[in-house]
Amino acid sequence: MLSETGSLLLSRLRPAPTPRRLPRASGFQGRIAEVDLRLLRVFACVAQHGGFAAAELALGKSKSSISIDIAALEDRLSMVLCHRGRAGFALTREGEGVLEATTKLFNDIDLFQQRINDVSGTLSGRFCLYLPDNIQFHGETALLRAIQIFTSRYPAVEMDVRSASTRDVEFAVRNGTATAGITLYPHQQPEMQATALFSERSNLYCGARHPLFDRPEETIDIASLAEARMISVSDAASSPRWDELRPSMNFTAKADNIDSRALLILSGMYIGFLPELFVTQMIQQDRLRHIAFNDLHLVNHFYFLIRPTPENGLMAETFRSILEETC
Repeated sequence: MLSETGSLLLSRLRPAPTPRRLPRASGFQGRIAEVDLRLLRVFACVAQHGGFAAAELALGKSKSSISIDIAALEDRLSMVLCHRGRAGFALTREGEGVLEATTKLFNDIDLFQQRINDVSGTLSGRFCLYLPDNIQFHGETALLRAIQIFTSRYPAVEMDVRSASTRDVEFAVRNGTATAGITLYPHQQPEMQATALFSERSNLYCGARHPLFDRPEETIDIASLAEARMISVSDAASSPRWDELRPSMNFTAKADNIDSRALLILSGMYIGFLPELFVTQMIQQDRLRHIAFNDLHLVNHFYFLIRPTPENGLMAETFRSILEETC
């Protein structure tokens, strides 16, 4: 037997036990309400985009509104999920764990809905369609007819349509936030499927305050266009004539969507391309002038993009099959 002195010495040599993290006395009790699902969707979107500002377009909410939702979720869970401020956005250790659990939760919900659809032979749930914010819908397009047929056949499906940049549309389809999206680029990756929809023609315009507005068409040449300030054009838009002229143009402005482009052109400081049906009223009001220049125009091709998964495969494929019927 050890002496009292030996026991004391041995106890000093032993490493101190690692303090066990005690559970909080209060916090999330495991009961998920509809409001929790909404807050978790906001949190997941913010985390995926890397911050509040980057998630504004995807969520259709302001940064202050997003901040209120995240604070409400943190209060609900009794933990800090992310750091935000001048140092930038970053998830805490707890936030990373909540994001992992949230992703699994929504995957399980989608999979449950998919299995119910398979068993019942009907479609229900949410169909989230992302559209690029520079698209203009007009006339009887295949997409409009497909939405009409789809919602008529499957009234239990909730349509959720959102607008975002082309990059965010593709990101949403790739990560599963969107069931499907409309894009300007045909994707050839094995996991992505693109269906051609329709083409859109854009012409070159200047505003009433621009020097070219009253200039005779026959006097407008390459030098005149090269001298004018022009709004940058997406690589997705092309035409043989434009490909030849593009290197000579003076690009001095950028605008991601049609409304922004129209604003710059109407200022009288820039020339740029706009969809011809978008400008009909402004042409009639003599606010814009079409610069024909040997039928110079651009063509955008739009595609229906999906990434079929066990969670959304049936709904996405059903909508795509209807879309192909209407094309």
